[in-house]
Amino acid sequence: MRAPAEVLVNWSWIGAHRGEILRLTVQHLELTAIAVALGVAASFPIAVAAYRHRRLYAPVSWIAGLLYVIPALALFALLVPYTGLSTTTAEIGLVSYTLLVLIRNIVAGLDGVPADAREAALGMGYSPSQLLWRVELPLALPVIIAGVRIATVTTIGLVTVTALIGQGGLGSLILEGIQRAFSTPSFVGAVLSVALAVAADGVLLALQRGLTPWTRPSEVRAVMLEAAPSSTVAAG
Repeated sequence: MRAPAEVLVNWSWIGAHRGEILRLTVQHLELTAIAVALGVAASFPIAVAAYRHRRLYAPVSWIAGLLYVIPALALFALLVPYTGLSTTTAEIGLVSYTLLVLIRNIVAGLDGVPADAREAALGMGYSPSQLLWRVELPLALPVIIAGVRIATVTTIGLVTVTALIGQGGLGSLILEGIQRAFSTPSFVGAVLSVALAVAADGVLLALQRGLTPWTRPSEVRAVMLEAAPSSTVAAG
């Protein structure tokens, strides 16, 4: 007789390993948060410099693009002799994959600021730094946060690969399931990774809407009604 097929999910195994699953989920979130935070911190000054000095944009994009296309395993193999099988190795790799998306979106967001907004700010005596922080960045936020969303979702997926160097968060469950030919750990790791990506994207989207209320159609209509002459509103 043929042995019965293995069930996709062994719920008793999940119940017995809840603590380990929670620990790996937290580790996954920590690796992602650190990578995205460091990526934003590194990308912002580079992108602003490239925005203000356009000759820098091409070489900066080329270097960031080169890092982006290096396969993750190849990059880790290059780093391990110097940084070992450590969190540092994982984070260097993860941060490098965020740079291209973040730099491009920051520059694109700043490029999209209306020229008349800049001219008005300069006419009011704003310095270049005041122009950047009070006018350009607030108006560029939707595009910048969109880049952070892409980088975050991408990083959540890439963190699973770092299981190969012992730093994989939920990727450790996927790897365990493959090595043991046991589907439950792999299923749990994959489902939770997708859930984290969806949840993170939703949180960042809500943050974007909260920080940029003027981009909502309802807010735009309200501003238009407030700015319209009373006779025009009455006639409508």
